[in-house]
Amino acid sequence: MVGTEFFGNFDLASAAIWLFYIFFAGLIYYLQTENMREGYPLETDDGAPAPNQGPFPVPKDKTFILPHGRGEVTVPSGQNPDRPVLALQRTSKAAGSPYVPTGDPMMDGVGPAAWAPRRDVPELDAHGHAKIKPMSKLEDFHVSAGTDPRGKAVVTGDGEVVGRVIDMWIDVPEQLVRYMTVDLNPEGSGQTRLIPMNFARIKSDRVAVRSLYAGNMAGIPTTKSDAEITLLEEEKITAYYGGGTLYADPARLEPKF
Repeated sequence: MVGTEFFGNFDLASAAIWLFYIFFAGLIYYLQTENMREGYPLETDDGAPAPNQGPFPVPKDKTFILPHGRGEVTVPSGQNPDRPVLALQRTSKAAGSPYVPTGDPMMDGVGPAAWAPRRDVPELDAHGHAKIKPMSKLEDFHVSAGTDPRGKAVVTGDGEVVGRVIDMWIDVPEQLVRYMTVDLNPEGSGQTRLIPMNFARIKSDRVAVRSLYAGNMAGIPTTKSDAEITLLEEEKITAYYGGGTLYADPARLEPKF
């Protein structure tokens, strides 16, 4: 019989293992090319196309329909094509040499103050509502445990009192405090800035912000709305505080022994 003779001389175990090898290789290829939809084609530090793009080709365009009526996005060609000229200068002609800032690094967004060009829209929860909102606009939220920072003085890394905390911004679905609002004038001038919780330490008598000095507070990026914060605004505010850990004081640039 044809069937008996065929399977009698055919190694099913070998076929199974080779099919698995082929499937696994295809899976690796698929996952790697899908991973290249963001950040590709590769560029050098100077913005020129990188000479080595890797063994895998850049995938074809794929259009994703965003939820909650936020339109569509096409990648990889839909990425930001215009790369801003960064205020950096290479310390040597050799490739891979470190770069040094040529201007105000905290305002120029370089080094630890660098930020990514995220969408200038608020992050939404599963129901299409803004995730992060001021506690003063949320009737159902109150401080149930821990120390309430509202009313406490804000002290920067140089020991200066720069204002007082007047509000907190809550991640509503997660029920976490993400930011605090500081009024830079205790008398209520309206000059407010946000402090990311990760860069603050709430003490019994004050809120300490080590990464920035008093002279840096006015430069903190602001928000367009007093009720919402966009992804881009979050990126810039957090990057500004991160940059202060190195650039707020020239002494922080020096080696530590």
